[in-house]
Amino acid sequence: MSRHCEMTGKGPTTGNLVSHSNIKTRTRWLPNLKRKKYLVPELMQTITARLSTHAIKTIDKQGGISRALLLAKDEGLSDKLLHVKKQLIK
Repeated sequence: MSRHCEMTGKGPTTGNLVSHSNIKTRTRWLPNLKRKKYLVPELMQTITARLSTHAIKTIDKQGGISRALLLAKDEGLSDKLLHVKKQLIK
């Protein structure tokens, strides 16, 4: 299972750790992902998704998973969430 947010598409980033003596060491920073369950009342089903904490805060701010999916762009969404979004549009 890859370490990508299913809503935003955020993934690992790479860069250098630079010491005081200016020695550079390659490193990798992983996104803060959580497994979260949401109930979609329009479809009467539960969705489990691996989301970044930023995406969870956005969903809460927008008032639920169904509204957040309708407002989200299709590029960052996973196949599972795209399928749910298409069902919501119908």
